[in-house]
Amino acid sequence: MSRAPGIYLKGQHRIEERVLFDTELHITGGQWTCLLGRSGVGKSTILRLILGLETGGTFKGEFAASDGAPLTERISYMAQSDLLLPWLNLVENVCIGAQLRGETPDRARARSLLARVGLSGHADKKPATLSGGMRQRAALARTLFEDRSIVFLDEPFSALDAGTRADMQDLAADLLQGRTVLLVTHDPAEAARLAHQIAVMSPDQVRIWPVPDSAPPRNVTADETLKCQGALLAHLRGEAA
Repeated sequence: MSRAPGIYLKGQHRIEERVLFDTELHITGGQWTCLLGRSGVGKSTILRLILGLETGGTFKGEFAASDGAPLTERISYMAQSDLLLPWLNLVENVCIGAQLRGETPDRARARSLLARVGLSGHADKKPATLSGGMRQRAALARTLFEDRSIVFLDEPFSALDAGTRADMQDLAADLLQGRTVLLVTHDPAEAARLAHQIAVMSPDQVRIWPVPDSAPPRNVTADETLKCQGALLAHLRGEAA
């Protein structure tokens, strides 16, 4: 993995005549940035813009890596849905990116990553035989297999039960250390636990929110974590109102 750069974005995105956002965002290199904001403000659109995917609108502005090198092929992406292919087993799903690029996949490494996410006994199974939490862990292994210095996470844990979600948060924080991570979330508790930087997005600005002094992932019951979570929730509820 190469050294993880930061990312800078500034500009306006429109859907027909409606301005979705007109904002500026700095994503810190080698750390977790959690992006929050009300539904429909454009959080996932920012991910899609930087990934080069269709956004349903037009963007006027710029975005770039802090090191000046192209972002193409340096980003791995984990969506809210696991997006596993049902006709492939877990090893094959983890290797799918390499397979599609015409490369010879390192299946031993894929199995090693599945073991790291607690799925060593399920590597040859199809996704339909696994629970939702297990499929999300397989999706995390696939994201890690790409070994990119930048990782985009679009609410990847929101459909999980509370215990599995906390386990996945801890696992991701451990395995993605040193990478530039942009996590889109609606959950103030998740941001308070995981973020080095919290960015609260509204249509006309991104506000950088103060984070607790301790390093993430933070104790969910710690006073500073709860205080950050409560203040964020109050702010977001006021913004929505």
